[in-house]
Amino acid sequence: MDAEIAIAQRPRGSRIKPASTTTAFGRIALASPAGAALLLAGASIAMLQASLPSPAWLTAAMLLSVVLLWRARPLAVVAIPLLGFAWASLHGGWAMQARLPPDLVGHPLQLEGRIVGLPHAGERRVSFDFDVVESDGATAALAGRRLRLGWYGTPPVALEPGQHWQLTVSLKRPRGVLNPGGFDYERRALQRRIAATGHVRDGASNRLLAGTTSIDHWRMRLSAAIAEQVPGHGARFLQGLAVGDTRALGDRDWQVLRATGLSHLLAISGLHIGLLASFGVLLARALYWLRPSLALRLPRPLAAAGAALLLASGYALLAGFGLPVQRALIMVAVALLAVLLRRSLRPLQALSIAAIAIVLLDPLAILGAGFWLSFVGVLWLLLCLRGGDSGFGASARSLLAAQWAMSIGLLPLSLWFFGQASLAGLLANLLAVPWVSLVVVPGCLLGVSLLAVWPDAGGALLQGSAWAMERLWSVAETIAGWPWAQLSTAEATLPALLLASLGVLWLLLPRPLPGKPLALLLLLPMLLPARERLADGEWELHLFDVGQGLAALVRTADHALLYDAGPAFDGGLDFGQAAVVPGLRALAIERLDRFVVSHGDNDHAGGAGAVRAAYAPPSLLSGEPKRAGGVPCVAGSSWQWSGVRFELLHPTAGFPELGNQSSCVLRIDGTGGSLLLPGDIDEVVEARLLRSAADRLPARVLVVPHHGSGSSSSPAFVDAVAAEIALIGVGHGNRFGHPRAEVIERYAGAGSRLIDTAASGAIRLRMHADGRITLGQRRQQQRRFWHEG
Repeated sequence: MDAEIAIAQRPRGSRIKPASTTTAFGRIALASPAGAALLLAGASIAMLQASLPSPAWLTAAMLLSVVLLWRARPLAVVAIPLLGFAWASLHGGWAMQARLPPDLVGHPLQLEGRIVGLPHAGERRVSFDFDVVESDGATAALAGRRLRLGWYGTPPVALEPGQHWQLTVSLKRPRGVLNPGGFDYERRALQRRIAATGHVRDGASNRLLAGTTSIDHWRMRLSAAIAEQVPGHGARFLQGLAVGDTRALGDRDWQVLRATGLSHLLAISGLHIGLLASFGVLLARALYWLRPSLALRLPRPLAAAGAALLLASGYALLAGFGLPVQRALIMVAVALLAVLLRRSLRPLQALSIAAIAIVLLDPLAILGAGFWLSFVGVLWLLLCLRGGDSGFGASARSLLAAQWAMSIGLLPLSLWFFGQASLAGLLANLLAVPWVSLVVVPGCLLGVSLLAVWPDAGGALLQGSAWAMERLWSVAETIAGWPWAQLSTAEATLPALLLASLGVLWLLLPRPLPGKPLALLLLLPMLLPARERLADGEWELHLFDVGQGLAALVRTADHALLYDAGPAFDGGLDFGQAAVVPGLRALAIERLDRFVVSHGDNDHAGGAGAVRAAYAPPSLLSGEPKRAGGVPCVAGSSWQWSGVRFELLHPTAGFPELGNQSSCVLRIDGTGGSLLLPGDIDEVVEARLLRSAADRLPARVLVVPHHGSGSSSSPAFVDAVAAEIALIGVGHGNRFGHPRAEVIERYAGAGSRLIDTAASGAIRLRMHADGRITLGQRRQQQRRFWHEG
């Protein structure tokens, strides 16, 4: 249980005056739990909008809500959500207006600014956040804006937080891919006020102007000191626990944390802040025990509260001041203030004040999963746990009840945000929470504190903490390997989330409510979402948005085939892991019956490893088995699933591995129409197909070969296919200029409707048995105001 809950509880029998209900906050009921819920509801509705009202309308609405709150208390139920909606919408509009002006996209720009946060060094580049501090002329609009930059190669000087640089950069507006179950980068950019992304251009104009000290600089130095003191890989956990530096954690580490539900232990939150606050209280008490005369100058409760808040605040700054840290620190501060003012304050009210403070200070914080997981997690603890007897047995029961409440209570949110949740989290947390709280964290923080004054003792404590964490980690890896450790579900709807949350509330409330087993029925829409059933002879295509690459899922009534898996970059983004696998899970694909990798180029085969690791498809076909694995595609091979025929048209037996020209060309025929997947074939192979399989080329739907390059889609091929709908897998603003203008004109002249993933996000197309086509475009159907057009 978070330590701030215990801090906020007053001892039985203490004489504390009740809080006045005639204050301004009391009259408008904003600082109550109900007020916090209404404010959050209004702000959340704002975040669901595809476009925002005008600033003038929003300003008027906000002023009206304030007047109603002040003068007409009965209307608070309307005024508070209106205030939340207007305030959040205004911040969203301001953040969008702060983005890079379109006329600066792609041009070399010389800027001065300061590095903030901790730079992340990959294999080929260093990525970092850059706050522009000076700009003039055409770039004056960027002054005060935050950029996310990448420096390819080796910078002339090691990049450190606080450094002041002059850089020549090339920028673009924040834009990401949009897929079922996928990560929305544009939402993250808005939440963090990222005005543009880009890279540093090579040149002598890039120079370090000054190096300054900052909190992030001290965080980096402490992180490096921990790495020096702790040999091996154990330091990566202590760096996360001490200063919130998780850069050393790898993909495997995060997989284990997600599978075991232990991510919160390395996301510094109430547990750690509460420990520091408690340590401050103990220090103050020890000091007053040694020097009782101090009480004549400063009352002990005031000194204890000040020490607790000072230590908690200092640690919050060193930890990066993330959302869970902010929530915990505000709760601790409110609780301590209530004690000093001799006011009665329930923990639920402290949590409400923390939520209101964050929404009013930064309403875009609610876009992050961390906000909801942090606040809802503590809310479940407050609602479901009750005080009782003391002793070991009672403590064990409280720990078990707390972990049960967290595991069940956060299940809907975990599935909503990540598409997966830990089923082994209850067991893993029962082992990990007391071990980390009582052994690892105290030793880690004390060791870091002693490094400056007693390095040997500090190093020994850090090494002991790392040893303790590694012992726990070996157990966590074992648990993560259990086949049932993690639950993955298809993408859920907002009504399903609300129903599941109601069901969890029904289950967890300690009061004896009738029919609790029936609450499980409310979880079913989220755990077992309905999937549209295909009839025999029907097929469905999902063209994933994987940037400049290709990944396509073809589904029939009883089978699923994946054609390509998108690109993967060394030390960078793997679209197979980040887009394709989550997309398959979001679409409720439990198995892949066949995996076709058209050829070995990275933009088609890069993500294949992640797909094979997640799904282990029993059959893998490839146009280049030596590069991509599997058995070769051979023209003339065919099979039939659920009344749908699959046929390979190229390459022929014995065809050499020639990159694009060796792409598997797959034709899919259903009752209502056909689909052609040609990979990256060029005009040479197109001409070959026109000679050998001209009667098999006509198709109602075509995935345009080679992303619409000028070396493919010859006029004869376009006319032979005569597609009604031509789909293009392409990256926004790609450096190849795909699709080419002449190719677009060619398909338009043939009467084809062109749709590309860069503008539409993931594309879903269903071919009905009666010939009807149902088409969905992710960027239009799931549009939010922060999505670029």
